[in-house]
Amino acid sequence: MTAPGQGKRGIQPARWVAYDVLRAVSDDDAYANLLLPKLIVEAGLDAQDAALSTELAYGTLRRRGTYDAIIAEAAGRPVSDIDPAVLDALRLGAHQLLATRVAAHAAVNESVNLVASEVGRGASGFANAVLRRIGRDSADVWQERIESGARSDDERLALRTAHPVWVIRALRRALAAEGRAGELDDLLRADNVSPEVTLVALPGLAEPGEPARPYAPTAFASPGGDPRQVIASAAGAIRVQDEGSQLVALALAEVAPVRAGERWLDLCSGPGGKTALLAAVAHRGGASIEANEVVAARAGLVRNAVRPLPADVPVHELDGRSFAAEHPATFDRILVDAPCTGLGALRRRPEARWRKSPADVAELVELQTQLLDAAVDALVPGGVVAYVTCSPHLAETSGVVEEVLRRRDDLTELDAQTVVRRVAVSPIDLASAVDGSSRRVQLWPHRHGTDAMFLALLQRTSPEG
Repeated sequence: MTAPGQGKRGIQPARWVAYDVLRAVSDDDAYANLLLPKLIVEAGLDAQDAALSTELAYGTLRRRGTYDAIIAEAAGRPVSDIDPAVLDALRLGAHQLLATRVAAHAAVNESVNLVASEVGRGASGFANAVLRRIGRDSADVWQERIESGARSDDERLALRTAHPVWVIRALRRALAAEGRAGELDDLLRADNVSPEVTLVALPGLAEPGEPARPYAPTAFASPGGDPRQVIASAAGAIRVQDEGSQLVALALAEVAPVRAGERWLDLCSGPGGKTALLAAVAHRGGASIEANEVVAARAGLVRNAVRPLPADVPVHELDGRSFAAEHPATFDRILVDAPCTGLGALRRRPEARWRKSPADVAELVELQTQLLDAAVDALVPGGVVAYVTCSPHLAETSGVVEEVLRRRDDLTELDAQTVVRRVAVSPIDLASAVDGSSRRVQLWPHRHGTDAMFLALLQRTSPEG
């Protein structure tokens, strides 16, 4: 990877940063939303170049599957036969040629120079030929060409919307469970639009600004779109956080009045945004909170997130199942923000759609079920666990909840929809399942302007219950 800001042979630094993000995602499974801001700062990009780098990186990652089909057609070979470093440069060039206003000669020349610098002159000739073939036709022509070879309607939709087929089918099933399968096209479009920046004002430490967001009382839009000045002046009391994430955290905080002395836990807390929000509410009500995060680097992010708070928040680094087992009947409220496929945050994490496969779901579901089951054991009788995923996949959401309810007789499900409606500052459209149940909450990008967060609230009954 090129050192940030190094810039070689006249290549614009914004392109180097975008390319470095693509390479890190491809080679190291990096998270673009965490890496890109860091590289922008290290490269010293101004606001204009930072915006260009963000569009190039996110746009390329978002439509990677579509660009791969185009590159394969133009190269006359499958992308698996192309050197990964060359392929990322071709993806970056294809995005500039087909989806931006970047001049064609600049898109081709700088992408070719990237290949020459990173791989060598021999590979740059191949990259030049492929990109010039792509540049001869418009995006619409290429789209029609690759869709003509699709084997099914879902495969055509996948190429058109840059979603893997299995993701499309999972999203369709989740919408159909609400009787709203007809909203699939709206959802897929929403996944491909960069979200507006939403900020959170930690209660007791800051007041939300204007314009307010429609649901979470702590949420507001970033004035002018660039949040850096607002965040810098707030000393940690204001930070970026999706409104859906705020809502599900506040639902646990507001499920019942906070009693002084309560103990709360965020069991899978990285990177710490929900932890900080819960901690602010807990402190105001005289409760305490602990956090646990098994990945050391993410535990560090949690510590940074809670550092501005007036009360101490211990951050443990254990497997959540082990931590819960070591603390039986201890906590009054537990957040289980379970590791998941991330299909609900494709607007903000565009690479997530290409990172997982259907084979990953079963393993995740097993982990999610074990975490939720363990969390219940760590609740005091009468305590409440909020089970949250940033995925609408039915296996990861209602499937997990139903399994834990089936295997235990000390649980009752609370009405999460009623709680969220009580928290929301304006009416919120929460759909009932087609089977008539209406306790769980599923948020949607196209309907609520949030990530597709899922929430269920479960209360542990007394031993006699």
